[in-house]
Amino acid sequence: MARRKKRKYTPGTGGAPPPKAPPPTGPDAPTPPPDPPKPAGRPGSVPPPTEPPTEPPGAPEPIPPEAEINADDRSHKLNRLYWLRIILAVAAGISATFIFEPFEGETRRWASIGYMIVLFAGTVFVAKTMRIPLSRSDRKKIVTQALPSYVLMYLFVWVMSYTIVNASAPDAGIMSPLP
Repeated sequence: MARRKKRKYTPGTGGAPPPKAPPPTGPDAPTPPPDPPKPAGRPGSVPPPTEPPTEPPGAPEPIPPEAEINADDRSHKLNRLYWLRIILAVAAGISATFIFEPFEGETRRWASIGYMIVLFAGTVFVAKTMRIPLSRSDRKKIVTQALPSYVLMYLFVWVMSYTIVNASAPDAGIMSPLP
């Protein structure tokens, strides 16, 4: 604990500080107040916490602490971010089937993966505008929230939609799941 320096007396009109009256002595002197009782246990230990007083019946409910409000808000916004990324993965997987139709072979695969990464990076910027109340140690949740689910959902929907669209092509060599 930091100690405070004693201030020197600065007289307003110049002069010495007023003299202190000596403590009264004799039979008319007041008795000093008794020392407060010391808590049981080790010297210097913290006393056990006391229970807060109970509210009378019919009293209004106490307002939840700020931490609980932020926890609920954080949970709600992280849920919204999760489902935003899942829905985007489904839509992007279907659209990738048609956007990258003109490309062939490896170029199609890498273009689609690049498309997936760019869209995910866009969701990071959207997440930052959502103002999710996260501590400094939890900031990585903006990026990691739903990342594996996003990647796997995108790839699954992309492969599935590509298979359904191109299954009936005569040169595909794929049997059609539809009659």
